Amino acid sequence: MDRQKIKVLVVEKSSALLTLLVDILNSDPRIQVIGTAQNGEKALEFLTREVPDVILMDIGLSELDAFETTRRIMETRPIPIVICGDSDNPRETIGTCRSMEAGAVASVDKPINKTGKNFNATAAEMVQTIKLMSEVIVVRRWPPGRHRKIPMHTAAASARHATGAVEIIGIGASTGGPPVLQNILAGLPKVFPVPVLIVQHISRGFLAGMVEWLDQTTGLKVHVAAHGMIPLAAHVYLAPDDLHMTMGDGRILLSNAETEYGSRPSVAHLFRSLADYEAGAVGVILTGMGKDGAQELGQMKARGAYTIAQDRETSVVHGMAGEAISMGAASCVLPADKIAPAIVEAVNLRSPLVGANQNDS
Repeated sequence: MDRQKIKVLVVEKSSALLTLLVDILNSDPRIQVIGTAQNGEKALEFLTREVPDVILMDIGLSELDAFETTRRIMETRPIPIVICGDSDNPRETIGTCRSMEAGAVASVDKPINKTGKNFNATAAEMVQTIKLMSEVIVVRRWPPGRHRKIPMHTAAASARHATGAVEIIGIGASTGGPPVLQNILAGLPKVFPVPVLIVQHISRGFLAGMVEWLDQTTGLKVHVAAHGMIPLAAHVYLAPDDLHMTMGDGRILLSNAETEYGSRPSVAHLFRSLADYEAGAVGVILTGMGKDGAQELGQMKARGAYTIAQDRETSVVHGMAGEAISMGAASCVLPADKIAPAIVEAVNLRSPLVGANQNDS
């Protein structure tokens, strides 16, 4: 029976929280905490002796911080890492995003104390995330620049039909999405002639920190979307927690309609609305569990949009993108580092840019 349990290493600097996290995880019959550590060095030392299925790691580690610990693990002995932090602390949420950039696969909020208002829900989400991430197959992270090459016809050439016609970019992502989004947005010119709308499945409370991190690291203006906003060129808009985001009459529309594919916001809602832009839209579906947005990416393609799916090799979970590929919804399939150049080619940035946002900094 024990062989079937999910083996977890808990890394938490606070002794009190460490005990609490272990109690929560061990309360589930499918999970067994096989080790604990209160700093990154001890965690690395533990991994020389035993190999857990998942690591739950405190974002607030000192000395060898969570980012560096994650980086070392993912470059030597890849294991799914779930970052545990305080979603009300902007510094911690930004640190969480950086750790995901280094290879962590998911993030959860800390269940601070047993008398807290949201303790049970937060604890349940943590347990569920550990279970889901135990099934993720992670690969070794190599230093930048060590990526496989792809034939040019799979990217630039296939985008030419959309040249000069693109008005809007829509991106959908889930598990493993934040670092890929950062890579894509950082690869777009600072003066970009169209807006970018994103639906990212992420734990409630972490969105604000993620938006700040993207704003600081990509060169584009990144916002949490608001109802009625007119999206501007060179600006990026992420759907808020628990609200669907669509485009209508040239404005961003938010709603609390029923969940779709178990999610709100859902990628499906966004992509259906972008299908109305026909050849004036680019749709991108990235790493993530499930199939949210896959069918709707096909609807965009059928209406003339240029559509991209992330490849299996660079996806943490090849669910959403894999589903889109299997149903023929993608115009091309690309590794993460080739998606931004394909978007640039589709939008046709070969001529000098003009627009209202050229002076934004």
